[in-house]
Amino acid sequence: MINEITRVRTEWAAPNYVGELFAADTSQAPLLSMIGGLTGFGRQTTSSEFPSLVISDNPCEEDIIVAMPKSDEGQGTNVVQKFEEFVDLSYLRKSNNKDSGFSDEDEKAYQIRNALVRMARAVEHSFINGVFNKAVSSDDANKTRGLIELTKSGTHFDAKEGLLSRRMLDALYFQMRDAGAHFDNMVMFLPAFQKQMVADIYARELNEPIIARENIGGVNVTQIETGYFKMGVVWDRFMPRDSVLLVDVAHIAPMFMPVADKGVVYETVGDADNIRICSHIGLAHGPAFLHGAITNLNIG
Repeated sequence: MINEITRVRTEWAAPNYVGELFAADTSQAPLLSMIGGLTGFGRQTTSSEFPSLVISDNPCEEDIIVAMPKSDEGQGTNVVQKFEEFVDLSYLRKSNNKDSGFSDEDEKAYQIRNALVRMARAVEHSFINGVFNKAVSSDDANKTRGLIELTKSGTHFDAKEGLLSRRMLDALYFQMRDAGAHFDNMVMFLPAFQKQMVADIYARELNEPIIARENIGGVNVTQIETGYFKMGVVWDRFMPRDSVLLVDVAHIAPMFMPVADKGVVYETVGDADNIRICSHIGLAHGPAFLHGAITNLNIG
């Protein structure tokens, strides 16, 4: 059973940090921040394994599980993965803060903030690079399937170490269209070098005008318009250096498995000086045909 988490703070005991997780590091975890906000704090599952081929065509209607394309066989479900960070409030640290005019609560809030930043980055990395694993024993651990792995069963090009080009990108857009992509809210995620390549492709190769401003130089491509859709362009430090990823963020969401009486992103106290921030999160990624990727690119 899947529900949107729309009233986390009234449904679960405080402290519950789901909103803070999405906002913890918007510059370094843009995908998590984006889909958390778009879905109203994500979705919720009562099982560690959940349906992943879900399309929400209308947020006012129930989710629809689409017919599984042959390329998506074996990807009908995904799993939640355990994420946890530790906060250590040592007596020495507390004493030093008191000497500096900071209270214990100031120190606790500061460390929890940093723990949520670390967790947000770990989730971002998994949502992009995660390789699916369903635990089969107590010695095993669930690993949520990320978008790079997903697209390799859908619209995916192996660049064979070639430089990213306009021709590659246009071919990817065309094949995604033929595969049935909806293009509802497309975002291109890129590592640093490939982001520079996109700027070269669209600003220099096409001879598009560059408006010069005093004391400002360079080009930053933040949106691309194709014959089928408009698309945001975002740098993401967790993208593989040799890859470009196109994601329909309208159809993906973070999936949380709550813990009874605690919630979805919660703290557990070990002793007076140790706190764990915990969550079980997976990626509800939708069918592979919604997204696309180019991998094995030249990295400069």
